[in-house]
Amino acid sequence: MAEGLGLIFPDSSPGRERKKKIMADLNDSITIAAFGMRAQSARLKVVAENIANAESVGSSPGAKPYQRKTISFKEELDKKLGVTTVKVDKVGLDSTDFPRDYDPGHPAADAEGYVLKPNVNPIIENMDLKEAERSYEANLSTIDITKNMISHTLELLR
Repeated sequence: MAEGLGLIFPDSSPGRERKKKIMADLNDSITIAAFGMRAQSARLKVVAENIANAESVGSSPGAKPYQRKTISFKEELDKKLGVTTVKVDKVGLDSTDFPRDYDPGHPAADAEGYVLKPNVNPIIENMDLKEAERSYEANLSTIDITKNMISHTLELLR
């Protein structure tokens, strides 16, 4: 099988350079996917915090409840590799209003008997969770496929 590679990768110097370029591109693919996994891991952490605190209210009248966190990403050029990767831009706070529940006996109830509840919607958090999971899995799949391609390429070059 390796004999047929002379057509694709002649033993001349330009052929060796093409081999290196192919392998470098495959390695870059793994690096880019790893950055994607890191970003989605951060997203999962934010979603987990939101879900865990979905019922965290203040402990005294007028105290604010847990405020939902948000995460945003940005692209970043990795000058060393010459590829664009993803990274966390910032973790912020959701500015939507806190829902109010009438519970005059609660320690955090205001003078009218209302308690501010966290602005966390479990349905939205579950959707964010699924989206992060799918993206993480896609990046992981990219790494697996790329590793297989590298392995097959090396096998052909033997």
